[in-house]
Amino acid sequence: MAEPSKISALPASRNDRIALRSAPQNVEAEQALLGAILINNDTAAQVSGFLAPQHFFEPIHARIFEAMTRLIDRGQIANPTTLRALFERDEALAVVGGPDYMKRLASGAVTIINAEDYGRLIHDLAVRRQLIQVGEDMVNVAYDSTNDESATMQIEAAEQRLYNLAEKGRYDSGFRPFGAALAEAVHNIEAAKKREGHLTGVGTGLRDLDARLGGLHPSDLIILAGRPSMGKTALATNIAVNAARAYREQRDERGDVRVTDGAVVAFFSLEMSAEQLAARILSEETGIASERLRRGQLTEDDFLRLVQASQRLEQYHLFIDDTPAISIAALRARARRLKRLNNLGFIVVDYLQLLRPATSRGADNRVLEIADITQGLKALAKELNVPVMALSQLSRQVEQRDDKRPQLSDLRESGAIEQDADIVMFIFREEYYLERKRPGAETAPEFDDWRRKMEEVQGIAEVIIGKHRHGPTGTIKLLFDGKLTKFANLATPDSLPESF
Repeated sequence: MAEPSKISALPASRNDRIALRSAPQNVEAEQALLGAILINNDTAAQVSGFLAPQHFFEPIHARIFEAMTRLIDRGQIANPTTLRALFERDEALAVVGGPDYMKRLASGAVTIINAEDYGRLIHDLAVRRQLIQVGEDMVNVAYDSTNDESATMQIEAAEQRLYNLAEKGRYDSGFRPFGAALAEAVHNIEAAKKREGHLTGVGTGLRDLDARLGGLHPSDLIILAGRPSMGKTALATNIAVNAARAYREQRDERGDVRVTDGAVVAFFSLEMSAEQLAARILSEETGIASERLRRGQLTEDDFLRLVQASQRLEQYHLFIDDTPAISIAALRARARRLKRLNNLGFIVVDYLQLLRPATSRGADNRVLEIADITQGLKALAKELNVPVMALSQLSRQVEQRDDKRPQLSDLRESGAIEQDADIVMFIFREEYYLERKRPGAETAPEFDDWRRKMEEVQGIAEVIIGKHRHGPTGTIKLLFDGKLTKFANLATPDSLPESF
């Protein structure tokens, strides 16, 4: 007798088993919760913060829960008697026994103590059903040959749906006890006390700027604005590298990771490529002029420094995304992913006007588009609880004034930038403008006066804090090295060592 085929001997196929699976649900838990609320309406308060009618698997249970909560919200009593009039002629309820079904729910309720546990179970099962739906939709869209969306767009849409589901699936949102917020604030203050520089936020690595701002605080939107060639990208890059270099973490008594210094940084570079940005960072780190790096004019010592700097930089927690014209929706999705996978702590966007809004409003509504973008960035900062620094261009009206120092009114295209930002900083280098006023000949009478002024401002940059929601405004002076595109602390009489 021939040996039976191994294939024919297998049990029912996996596809058959999948077809037999039912959606996650627990009708008994739904009945127990509804019964508990019917016998004691105060029980509804235990689940009202996270449970909604759509979380019930049985449609009739969803309608009963909705009717009960509506009555309770009006200050009325919800019990089988008051609900009878609402469901007396309901065909769906008739299938399970008519109005008497609610009496059975109330009489079958064992206890109200576990009502919240029943509610959480119902909620969790509802989220699982939605997760299955997201997965099925992903498969159907991927199989649909008539769909014009690229694979990347489908991935981003799926990530967005999953993240929205994760946020809706949380039942720890809403009101927080003041004691919990107070404990977190005290923890942050304690961490600042232990941290070098005593900062409550992410340090910029620039002494005077940190002293004025106290670091870059979580949930803040920081705008760094300036005219072209002022050094916006250079300053943002310096701050990002300093934060990534300083990153330290430790585990607390519960095993959770706590960041003790610095931050994991996401740099969205919409103007420069990742390679160009990396070359700038290498120039800052090695002290080799960026012009020499671009031309490859390196000595053996230079090349050795370059290799050593590259090895150090590889260890930094810095991530660069150079996707051009990225949408605010895609930026949010990628930042959320990095937060989930790598504990993201600081976001830089270079620059704001190059972002695409979620919905295009046309050229005539550019102001509204910028408002959508700034609101989206502020919402992202709060959602991920990280500081977001967005670079911004300034309008040309700066050039028409004798004093070219920027003001809040110079922010380009939208007053919403000023409104949504927690901190607005302008970068200004008088040296840039003075260079363009150089007299034609060194023998000219005004040349000596020009040279004296140049010596006073050469290598000096001003960071003008025009808005600061948490503290004072004012001007910070920094040292700027144009060859390295690097900002550094400026030596002041207070910071110099004692003379001997």
